[in-house]
Amino acid sequence: MGLFERYLSVWVGISIIVGVTLGSIIPDSFALVASLEYAHVNIVVAVLIWLMVYPMMIQIDFSSIKDVGKKPKGLALTLVINWLIKPFTMAALGWLFFKGFFADWVDPQSANEYIAGMILLGVAPCTAMVFVWSQMTKGDANYTLVQVSINDIIMIFAFAPLTALLLGVSDIQVPWNTLLISVLLYVLLPLVAGALTRSLLDKKADGSAEHHNLDNFVAKLKPWSIVGLLGTVVLLFGFQAQTILAEPQTIVLIAIPLIIQTYGIFAIAYFLAKRLKLPYNIAAPASMIGTSNFFELAVAVAISLFGLHSGAALATVVGVLVEVPVMLSLVYFANKTQHWFD
Repeated sequence: MGLFERYLSVWVGISIIVGVTLGSIIPDSFALVASLEYAHVNIVVAVLIWLMVYPMMIQIDFSSIKDVGKKPKGLALTLVINWLIKPFTMAALGWLFFKGFFADWVDPQSANEYIAGMILLGVAPCTAMVFVWSQMTKGDANYTLVQVSINDIIMIFAFAPLTALLLGVSDIQVPWNTLLISVLLYVLLPLVAGALTRSLLDKKADGSAEHHNLDNFVAKLKPWSIVGLLGTVVLLFGFQAQTILAEPQTIVLIAIPLIIQTYGIFAIAYFLAKRLKLPYNIAAPASMIGTSNFFELAVAVAISLFGLHSGAALATVVGVLVEVPVMLSLVYFANKTQHWFD
């Protein structure tokens, strides 16, 4: 695990401080950036999101899908958690906390937006950090690749309707055009671009050099991916600086249900993996995949649907801050309980 991934929460925390500080000192500059949009998509943020997502998509090998039938139980577990359980528990927790427990502390409009941000996190299964969690739990790398590839294909078709369903159930108006544009812009096009890039690199490679070429290219892009993530965080918290300074408890309120969701989903997935008698190198990464989120996509769609200054965008970024330390604790737990599956 690299220096950036290991201390991601630290970098995100620093970016939050920088964003809030700059947003309170030079609000006009952030207002100018916010005005640079087309079809409800902010151009600056779209570029930053692409910088984040594109290197991750290059690493997905869709040729691995041919191996999907070799170990169906692990894949089935991941798909059930990602598409039939996690989105609905996330929506339920959002509604329970912001319409119930926190109703006296949050105004109804903000509550709806926080719930929407949580839903977007819940509907976006993780693509990039999954490889880190799999490596840290000594998972089967090839099988993890199969799971990610299948999830991304499903996401192209299922993300928009499932998001619309849950937002509708939560009484939030769904702008379908913007949602479909977001899926096209942040899921389909990066996937196609990543697949084409990987294909071109493969053609230039000769056998053993194939993975070397790919790894070198991704390594060159990685700093830009980091810039994209941290730049997005700085912008988002800069846009919301006034709200955050006036109501700092909001970050804590959003974090509470997100933490409960992450630990809860892992517990369900890990229990089912044990009952299915999966080997540890399949059980651990399968549970991690079902637990973590594609927060880059969630952030981008939240901005497109609700705006840069929205509570939904804030909730998705808090998801970044919460997820990494929680997932590291789950990696530690999984490695300590490996003997449960031997």
